[in-house]
Amino acid sequence: MPQMFYIVILFVFGLLKLVTMTFEQALVKASEICARQEKCIFDIEKKLKNWGVEEQIACKVIDQLIKEKFIDEQRYVNYYVRDKFKFNGWGKIKIRWQLKAKNIIGTPVDEALYQISDEEYKDALAQLLIKKRRNLKGDDKYKIKASLIRHAASRGFEPNLIYQLLDSE
Repeated sequence: MPQMFYIVILFVFGLLKLVTMTFEQALVKASEICARQEKCIFDIEKKLKNWGVEEQIACKVIDQLIKEKFIDEQRYVNYYVRDKFKFNGWGKIKIRWQLKAKNIIGTPVDEALYQISDEEYKDALAQLLIKKRRNLKGDDKYKIKASLIRHAASRGFEPNLIYQLLDSE
């Protein structure tokens, strides 16, 4: 009896996979998502794949979204860089790697990262180090310095900038 139950479930799931969205359905659903929140091509491709949309239809949907300006990679990168820097406290290295994971590399990323002023960037790193230092216990200055370096590096800040700020104190 239990075996029959598993077969029915597998059969039902198999049927669900066979049902695919039409171009119009996928376009409407994807455009609603893009209208609510800034998305990149990678995000929409992933959603379309999860919805079971055929690859050929997915390409047409993405082309249409780009044509209608629902998807704009440069706009997405600008918002992403600004938000991750200001709200998450990420450094340029981590931001670049996260965008690379979304298949966004090159000039758009460089231009968006260039918009972060050096002064603002150093201030953000200094505030991160001050906040972390308050939470550290102990008196061993080498362990404290190592912990601060690891923390700032994990947030994506450049090692030479981290050392420069720590040595200036």
